[in-house]
Order: sequence, then C-alpha cells, then structure tokens
Amino acid sequence: MFTRTDRSLLGNWWWTVDRGLLLALTILIGFGMLLTYGASVAVAERLGLSSFHFAERQLGYLLLTVLLMFGISLASPRTVRRTAVALFPVVLGLVVLAGFFGPEIKGSRRWLPLGSFALQPSEFLKPLFIVTCAWMFSEQMRNPQFPGRKIAAVILLMTVTALVMQPDIGQTALIVIVWLGLFFLAGLPLLWLVVLGITGVVAMGAAYMFLPHVTSRINRFLDPASGDTYQIDTALNAFRNGGLFGRGPGEGLVKRVLPDAHTDFIFAVAGEEFGVVACLGLLLIFAIIVIRGLLNLLKENDPFVYLATAGLLFQFGVQAYINMGVNLAVLPSKGMTLPFVSYGGSSMLALGLTMGMVLSFSRRQPVIGANRPMPRTMPARRREEGEP
Repeated sequence: MFTRTDRSLLGNWWWTVDRGLLLALTILIGFGMLLTYGASVAVAERLGLSSFHFAERQLGYLLLTVLLMFGISLASPRTVRRTAVALFPVVLGLVVLAGFFGPEIKGSRRWLPLGSFALQPSEFLKPLFIVTCAWMFSEQMRNPQFPGRKIAAVILLMTVTALVMQPDIGQTALIVIVWLGLFFLAGLPLLWLVVLGITGVVAMGAAYMFLPHVTSRINRFLDPASGDTYQIDTALNAFRNGGLFGRGPGEGLVKRVLPDAHTDFIFAVAGEEFGVVACLGLLLIFAIIVIRGLLNLLKENDPFVYLATAGLLFQFGVQAYINMGVNLAVLPSKGMTLPFVSYGGSSMLALGLTMGMVLSFSRRQPVIGANRPMPRTMPARRREEGEP
C-alpha cells in the first residue's frame, strides 16, 4: 500500500482519486462481466460460435478498458481537455465516414470494420463532444465576450448532422439532451430555452415523418398491436418470471430466444435470473456513481471541470436510464447499451474513456489558474481545512 506521503505518480493517484467512485465502478464492471458470461453463451451457440466467444472478447475489451480508464485518470484536467479537443474532429470525421461507407446493419451505417473488430465511432464521439462543448461554455463564463455558446451550438449542429446521416436517432437524442444540460448549467437564457424547445419538437416530428424505422418504433411503443413487439414482450415476461429473487444464475430462458440478450436486453436477463432485488441493486450502483460524482463538484471552482464532469455523468446516467426504460417498455426501443454491462467493444472502451475523464476531473487537487496539476497530500489537505 502507498503511504500518505508517497510522492510517486501512483502514490499521488491513489491518495487523490475518488476511491468510493472507483469502488462503485469496480462493482458495476464485475457484475457486468458476470451477466455477459451468463447471457452470451446461449447467443453464441445459437449463432454457431464457440460457447464463450462473446465472453472471451468482452474480457479482452475489459482489460483494455481498465488500462484506458486508469491511464486517463492519471492525466491532469488540462491534458484531458487538450486531448479531447484534438480528437473530437478526428472522431467526428470517422462518424461521417461510417455513415457513407460503413456496412449497413439493421438499417444504419454506424460501424467501421477493422479486421474482426467493428468500430462504432459515435460511442467515442459522446465524451469528446461533451468535453469540447464544456470548454466552450466555460470560456464564455470566464470571458463574456468570447462566443463560446455560439461555437458550442455549431459543434452540436455538426455532430447531430453526422449522426442523423447514419441514421442514429438514439445517440442523437442523447447528445442533444446532454448538450441542453450543459447549456442549462452554464446559464441558459429563457429565449434560447423556448427556441431550442420548439426546435426539438420540430426535429422529433420530422424524424417521425421521414425516417421509417423511427416511425415504426414509436408506433409500436404507442400501439403494440401495430407491429412486431416480440423483443419487448419477451423482456417483460423475463421480469415476470424472475419475480423478486430470480430463477437463479444460468436458469434464465430469455437469453435463449432474444437475439440481443447480451447487448440491448441484458437488463432483462438480470431480471429473470437475479430478480427485482438485483435489478434495484444495479440501479442503485448507477445512482451512486452519478450522485457521488456530482457531490465532488460542490467545492469545484473551475467552471470547465464543473461542466465537463457534470456532462459526462449526465450522459452516463441518461444512457443507463434509456436502456433500462426500453427493457421495461416505458421508452421506445433505442438500441442503446447498458453502461459497463452490455456486450460491446466500442461501448466498453468509450465508457472507459468517459469514466477515466471523470476520475481525472474529480481528483483532489488545488486550482492553480485554470488547471489543477499539483496534488496535495491528505495531511496537508486536512490542515488547510482546519482539521487536527
């Protein structure tokens, strides 16, 4: 173990990182791997693959994710910001490239094949977009003459255009919701709120009218008799069969019949095998991560760190809510993964990037100008706060 006076890179990291947040993430990742192993075997066998094909790949993604998250958490907020801003246009270009040249899967072009790995650039775009917009908003908070809001609006327009080209309405909605949250925290004028609200309603109406798969999903959500609702109906039956404490690990039936049991509907697998109690526990872990991260911002003085951390946590929480809501038939089908639980390489790595940034921003460091590069030791921090 590291001593409190250890000035090494790892020593400073250990005593400045939010270990409670780190523990919650570890529990979530561990439960996610347990569910992936349980849910993916039946799917792999149904596809004619080896039984642990998806589980072994997910374990490989997990190791890379942990390394990525740890490496980013070591960096200073300034380094994270510069890296995110530099990578954002590159990843946005990959999203556009996927929209034009990616293979069409289920009516969308979201992936770029890289050998045996299918890269989904839009997953990585989300945290980079949030950090870039948070920087723009924070710069205008520091200097009202700087057109940060207008630049952030242009960034939003470019991002939404690239996602709609694929089309990926679920990610588009998530991006817009998080952007509005950032704008609200940065001081959203009432006039902008009215204009953006009207624009959002018009955009959703246009998507419903001109995108057939959006029309189908919303119609099936409003009137299940209007189309095929097999996956949603099967997921709801899984929760009913699971009851309070579940059928037991490995005893679920839904994973044998649902095509997306290891991805979009893995929450239903958890409900059937572990019951409502485990699902509520999973929901509690997500809530702890989001609330704990937001509580760290109560004493934050850097507007960029405040906005970026809040935006990243908001995206994390809303994505989890959307996935669970779809599984419980309270939201239209979105095709969105459950963070750190669903199978998926791009999703897992992008979430490692996201939470690595959150861990970096939440480290206990003093604000020096616009940066926080010099960690304090815990004894020094207690003396500054007047503790014995």
